[in-house]
Amino acid sequence: MIIKNEIPILEYDNFSIEVIKPNHGCEELKLPEKCVFAFLGDCVDEFAMNSNAIIAEEFENCCRTTNIYVIEYKGQRICLVRPNIGAPASVQLLDRLIACGCKKIIATGSCGVLRDIKENAFLIPTKALRDEGTSFHYLPPSRYIEIDRKMIGEIKDVFEKLDIPFEECITWTTDGFFRETREMVQYRLSEGCSAVEMECAALAACSQKRGASFGQFFFTADSLASVTEHDERNWGISSHSRALHLALNLICNI
Repeated sequence: MIIKNEIPILEYDNFSIEVIKPNHGCEELKLPEKCVFAFLGDCVDEFAMNSNAIIAEEFENCCRTTNIYVIEYKGQRICLVRPNIGAPASVQLLDRLIACGCKKIIATGSCGVLRDIKENAFLIPTKALRDEGTSFHYLPPSRYIEIDRKMIGEIKDVFEKLDIPFEECITWTTDGFFRETREMVQYRLSEGCSAVEMECAALAACSQKRGASFGQFFFTADSLASVTEHDERNWGISSHSRALHLALNLICNI
């Protein structure tokens, strides 16, 4: 039964079967249970190449072909991907990975900050404000989505063992990059949001819908803390390789 609403994004169908299934075209593909979902640019492909990764499948869209890698890391088989930016594109890929066997997912990438947090700091989101559209196709409407507490605990344990400082945070997931207005930034900040990015709520919703465990950590990049001026800083680029190795170590410990 469809939950109906005058506003289409608030309508939700919980029971009927999708016309196009997430594993469409790759029904025989069997991926490892553990997956690193890394918004980390070229360093993902470079690491895969240097690790003699197998390309298990190519995920094609009109913009780019994404290699779905399978690597051996610390004696474990791990799925490693470099998704496209943004909730719709990244969830389309994640949904396929889950359908093909990935059940434990660690995502990592950069975020903007809404308050004064230095660049290249690590944040662990505990819940995400759903200011994008994709998550509403996977879970009924709500203001926030809670991140898997068990996965949060696993991430925190590894950070603490490695003596890496971090903060827990509420993140603002938005797909309106150019609509982060001054007043909206202040409003989100007043709600307790410290970070802003474009995927977390949707990735968490997809994982919950499909019965997979999902956790994420960010490294801080640009800043909206001054509200009147956007500070690009260095986009957190120096954290890419470190975040990838952290994510791989995390997934091995889960």
